[in-house]
Amino acid sequence: MVLTDTHTHLYSESFDDDQDSMMQRALEIGVERFFVPAIDSTYAKRMYDLEKKYPKNVFLMMGLHPTHVNETYLEELAFVEEQFSKRSFYAVGEIGIDLYWDKSFLKQQQEAFIRQIRLAKKKKLPIVIHCREAFDEIFEILEQEKDDNLFGIFHCFTGNLTQANRAIDLNMRLGIGGVVTFKNGKIDKFLNQVPISHVVLETDSPYLAPTPFRGKRNESFYLKTILEKVSSLYGLNENEVARITTENSIEVFGI
Repeated sequence: MVLTDTHTHLYSESFDDDQDSMMQRALEIGVERFFVPAIDSTYAKRMYDLEKKYPKNVFLMMGLHPTHVNETYLEELAFVEEQFSKRSFYAVGEIGIDLYWDKSFLKQQQEAFIRQIRLAKKKKLPIVIHCREAFDEIFEILEQEKDDNLFGIFHCFTGNLTQANRAIDLNMRLGIGGVVTFKNGKIDKFLNQVPISHVVLETDSPYLAPTPFRGKRNESFYLKTILEKVSSLYGLNENEVARITTENSIEVFGI
């Protein structure tokens, strides 16, 4: 069984004391593919060091995270573009809009999102979307930018069925993580109405650990818990869900 964690911040400071053993735990249960999103320029070296340690398993994205859009966002976007001129990545991400923590940079978040979508389309790469309390704002930009080159993943999808179908219509897969196991997560109530061909699995480590580990540090090993829940919702065995969701991730990332 090969599992793919389509969104995991393996370079986080949370793993400084046990990064290798954390990776080994995940590899031992079949998580062989780790897609790693960027945050901002200060984390780039950590990402590249991780890739050097696990070149067959770690696949990097590059982008500016919406919660790190601030007064320096133009410099950060220039850094993202510079990295793409130097090497290849598997996606532009994570990018999007977050209105949970701070609404004061909404205009700049919107501009950064649009610029990075256009970069992805130019490179013919997927985007990986971060959306928190911003579905309307995200959909408005996706509708404006949609064309044959716009595709990707709605990471940590927490919307309703209508929003899920709208995301799918815009050529996005749904990234399903620990929230699917939460009592108040709600997506477990309708997920099986979404064809599994539109679903990929993720942890968003070190954040959003699934139940019964909620509130603790998340890690890619817990993808097994998410797999168990998704399998039960669809009435499919775990090997089948692992196969389908990994194939879906290959379609998105091209590897």
